[in-house]
Amino acid sequence: MEVWLKDAGATRKLGEELAAILEPGAILILSGELGAGKTTLTQGLARGLGVTVPVTSPTFTLIQEYQGRYPLYHIDLYRLEDPEAMLDLGLEEYFAGEGITVVEWGERLEVYLPPAFLGITLEYAPGGRRALLVARGPAYERLLEELKKIVGPGG
Repeated sequence: MEVWLKDAGATRKLGEELAAILEPGAILILSGELGAGKTTLTQGLARGLGVTVPVTSPTFTLIQEYQGRYPLYHIDLYRLEDPEAMLDLGLEEYFAGEGITVVEWGERLEVYLPPAFLGITLEYAPGGRRALLVARGPAYERLLEELKKIVGPGG
């Protein structure tokens, strides 16, 4: 699924729309260049989950937890180069948790990615950005079908 994002507000709105249909245990793997909107999308997701504190990039702390309708686990792997070092973070506990897990720079997990997740690639496009959403697993395929009803064709 492709969604056109004209600005940061549209990116946050996509996060809010996702928050409305995500269930506990959902995993979002975000990728894209620096500044492409990964944290902005997460901020919208947090707002949609009812998180009331500011959401910032957890680049230096690696993992931040927020409380909303469901817990939000915001993980940023930008500073980690070695995929095996990521195992020390206990990511599998977050992936099996009762909250919503968002992993920025998730493509760095390579072989350690869970079998089922929603992959979101944010990229620059003329006049804005584009989000490419790919479902891995039946639950995420259903999630994308729900999202299409909300955002319409092409976003």
